[in-house]
Amino acid sequence: MPKISFNNKHRVFYNSLKSSVDEYFKTNNLEKTGNNKLFVKTLILIPAAIVLYISLLMFNMPAVVGLVLSGLFGFVLASIGFNVMHDACHGSYSCHSRINDIMGLTLNALGGNAFIWKFKHNIIHHTYTNIDGVDDDIAKSPLMRQCKTQQWFPLHRFQYLYVIAVYCITSIAWVFIMDYTKYFRMKVVSTPLQKMDIKEHFIFWISKILYIIFYIAIPVMAVGWRNWALGYISFNMVMGFTLSIVFQLAHVVEHTEFEFAAESDHIKIEEEWAVYQVRATANFATKNKIISWLVGGLNFQVEHHLFPRICHVHYAALNKIVKQACLQHQIAYNEFPTMTGAVVSHFKIMRDLGRKPE
Repeated sequence: MPKISFNNKHRVFYNSLKSSVDEYFKTNNLEKTGNNKLFVKTLILIPAAIVLYISLLMFNMPAVVGLVLSGLFGFVLASIGFNVMHDACHGSYSCHSRINDIMGLTLNALGGNAFIWKFKHNIIHHTYTNIDGVDDDIAKSPLMRQCKTQQWFPLHRFQYLYVIAVYCITSIAWVFIMDYTKYFRMKVVSTPLQKMDIKEHFIFWISKILYIIFYIAIPVMAVGWRNWALGYISFNMVMGFTLSIVFQLAHVVEHTEFEFAAESDHIKIEEEWAVYQVRATANFATKNKIISWLVGGLNFQVEHHLFPRICHVHYAALNKIVKQACLQHQIAYNEFPTMTGAVVSHFKIMRDLGRKPE
């Protein structure tokens, strides 16, 4: 892994901001972890997913209705990922670590692996955001060029058109390819994966087996191969696209910064870590309460990257504090007023990156 360092000697911005945020929680006598708002979400989303799953297996329904409900099932699973798993794996769902560990396993129920995700997301992505060669979220691919330092291929001319299809198969690729690749290589891009103990190896394999049982074997026995295949494709297309587009809008849009680190490099970013996080990240639709509810506050991505161990239910309040601090320290704050504007920006940058470099 390349050696990357930030100019954190004084941390003027972060120290000032953290002081203001700590004062907010102290003044309002609040815990930084989840509260009833989060627990209510959990009590809505997880039972909704279970009801949809059982309904799709038990009830005879027209094909169109089955496809729609399968798509809705995928959307609800994505929302569980945003609202429950994400906070739990960051340790911000509850003040009790055991509860965080248990709720973090909702990722395994979606087909992923919490241990690998925590390493690739919490440690790699949150530390080295948008650094090409390290951040797995923008890992180089012959299908997608997500920053200017990545190699260009002629196929990339059309990426802004076909990435929709790529996003739709993301969850299937994640479950059957990416997790196994990281597990057997014991690497995330160029970074060695943390050592897994016997318990984590056991959880990895049991989860993968249970995925096959609950998402393939039982549905096939209940509704047959054809109906299972249609439903499986439908829910994965919706889940994959939903997960992908929300995470892409946070970093691969106009105005966000990127860095490059070759494997043998030692690069020093001349900004403190917190300032770089603001520059490499973007918010969207923060005034839209429906979107904020569904995506688990991930539209407040700047606040999340600065304070990943604070639950998303607090981000709307922190948004004002962070904006004020950025204004005081003359740091550009990337934000799109609407989700539509962020989506347009994402596809615009994907189109621009698809053009042959001069």
